[in-house]
Amino acid sequence: MKTTLSLKPAEVTKNWILIDAEGLGLGRLAVIIANRLRGKHKPQFTPHVDCGDHVVVINAEKVALTGNKAGQKLFHYHTGYPGGIKTRTIAQRLGGKNPDHVVVKAVERMITRGPLQREQMRSLHVYAGPNHPHDGQKPQVLDVAALNRKNVVNAQKG
Repeated sequence: MKTTLSLKPAEVTKNWILIDAEGLGLGRLAVIIANRLRGKHKPQFTPHVDCGDHVVVINAEKVALTGNKAGQKLFHYHTGYPGGIKTRTIAQRLGGKNPDHVVVKAVERMITRGPLQREQMRSLHVYAGPNHPHDGQKPQVLDVAALNRKNVVNAQKG
C-alpha cells in the first residue's frame, strides 16, 4: 500500500534563488516567484508547511509591463487618516521611492492569505537595484527569461 508523504517543518531544506527582473513581464515573474515561495516546484510539496525557497529579486524597478498597464492600472492605498485614500499608477510607483513594492504586492496577491502567507512572504527579498546583501548565502541564479520566450517583454514594440 502506498502512502502520501507529509513533510514536517523540521525536515524542510530551503535554498536561495536569485532572479534578475530586468525586462521580464510583471505577472509572469510574480507567478514564478509565488510558486518558488510556496515550494510547489518540489516533489515533497506539502500545502500546510512552508517548504518554499528564499527568493532574492534584483532590478525590480526595471520590470516590464505590457500594453497600457503602466499608465492605466491603479494602486490604491490608505494613509491611515480619515479620507486618506490615495491612488497611483504603476508607472508612478515604479518611478517613486519604493519601486520594489510593485513586485512584492503582485506576489503577495498570488499566495493564499493567512498565517502561512505571512511566513512565506518573509522569504521574499526584493531590491530595486542590482545590489543585494545576500551574497553570503550563495543564491543560485534562476534564468526566468530562458524558461519561456513569453517571459521577456519585447521593448521594441510600438
